[in-house]
Amino acid sequence: MRRNLTDELDQCRTTYEGLKRRLAEIGFICVGTVLEVYEACGKPNCRCHADPPRLHGPYYLWTRKVGGKTVSVRLSPQHAPVYMECAANRKALQAILDEMTAISMRAMDLLKQEGS
Repeated sequence: MRRNLTDELDQCRTTYEGLKRRLAEIGFICVGTVLEVYEACGKPNCRCHADPPRLHGPYYLWTRKVGGKTVSVRLSPQHAPVYMECAANRKALQAILDEMTAISMRAMDLLKQEGS
């Protein structure tokens, strides 16, 4: 029984070390989401009001919460991919942290059992 605990604890450590390496590879991060939007303008005879409408765009909006309020910023087509990558990096970071937390909790349970 004790050997299985030690083996499982070693596996937790190995997995945790792999996650630490993945953390080091994550680039810049940002909160929020980048949306690609198409919009109608205010000109009544524009193509965006035709049937079927042909909306203007794409436009890119970076949306996030600041002080409890939703803030949106229009991004240039050149900046949008950078912000998309940063937002994806943050999601990847959170997924790794969640996995690290789960492994840590398992390791603590194993250590507690080992000490019993």
